[in-house]
Amino acid sequence: MRLWAIIKKEFFHILRDPRSLMIVLLMPLLQIFIFGYAVDIDLKNIRIAVVDGDHSEASRRLVSAFVQSGHFEVRRYVEKAADFETLFRTGDIKGGLTIPQGFGESVATRRETPVQVIVDGSDGNVGQIILQYSEAVLMNFSAGLASQRMQTLVEVRPRFWYNESLESANFIVPGLAAIILMMVSALLTSLAIAREKETGTLEQLLAAPVHPIEVIVGKVIPYVALALLDGLLIIGAGLLIFGVPFRGSPALLLLGTLIYLFPCLALGLFISTLAKTQQLAMMLALVMTILPSVILSGFVFPVLSMPRLHQFLSSIIPATYYLRIIRGILLKGVGWTTLAPEALALLIIGTVLLGLAVKNFKVRVG
Repeated sequence: MRLWAIIKKEFFHILRDPRSLMIVLLMPLLQIFIFGYAVDIDLKNIRIAVVDGDHSEASRRLVSAFVQSGHFEVRRYVEKAADFETLFRTGDIKGGLTIPQGFGESVATRRETPVQVIVDGSDGNVGQIILQYSEAVLMNFSAGLASQRMQTLVEVRPRFWYNESLESANFIVPGLAAIILMMVSALLTSLAIAREKETGTLEQLLAAPVHPIEVIVGKVIPYVALALLDGLLIIGAGLLIFGVPFRGSPALLLLGTLIYLFPCLALGLFISTLAKTQQLAMMLALVMTILPSVILSGFVFPVLSMPRLHQFLSSIIPATYYLRIIRGILLKGVGWTTLAPEALALLIIGTVLLGLAVKNFKVRVG
């Protein structure tokens, strides 16, 4: 009965607080729209300049192969490769293609001829992607020439599973769901106790015959419902707007999301017991959720490629495990037996964080 009273009090407070409602309803949708369209690892319309020293049919076909790939846009033809430097400095191009004189004759006589690709390496990741795209175009062009001259003995037919069209949205949007849920859940609960401290109502709450555990649990339950609503909005937007496939069980995804919310909300409560003001609580919640979740969870960078210290840090971040859950269910349709270790890790992390919140709350009360 005492627990139910705290739950009702927290629900009423949330409904009367426009800031909390704005965080719950507007922030996740705005973020999924902004980041869903902005974060795209597929580069298109890469601006390049071309030095065509041959002016032959073969050289024109090679330039056309770059354009028809869908990744490149010829911004300018220049006389010599030295002219690339000015265009690189002004940002007009990201790459340069140099076709030497005699290219057409070499193609006709089946002789090997060098083709130079120069890439702006100021952004290493983008430069590497441009180089890979260029190599793919040149390999396809060479394969086309070879197939015209001789019978192909071995034909490679690549096939991609789970993301057949290699759409980056199918990889990015589920990751955004994990990041946004982590941030919003921790942000909401980080204000729970800090708000009571700031408004001076914590003393009245502690004067009531309630145990600290009842206070903590009573404040968590309303935010579980709100965070679950957020999760449904985010995942629904990903399915309807970005066309992310859903190959698994909706019930399993719901259960996995509930388990994920446990450590997220517990982290917010722990932050709330540390902060004396709502402003400080919000700052701590943002710092402790966004950066670690984006950088160390596997959202963008593969965990296996990280140093061992960073891999350890990744293992204590809840988003790391939920990324495997949501991507596994949506893209691969995996079952509970495959995801059980991730769910167990989330429960352990949540239990530790909730225990720290309760212990710290008792200390502050004392």
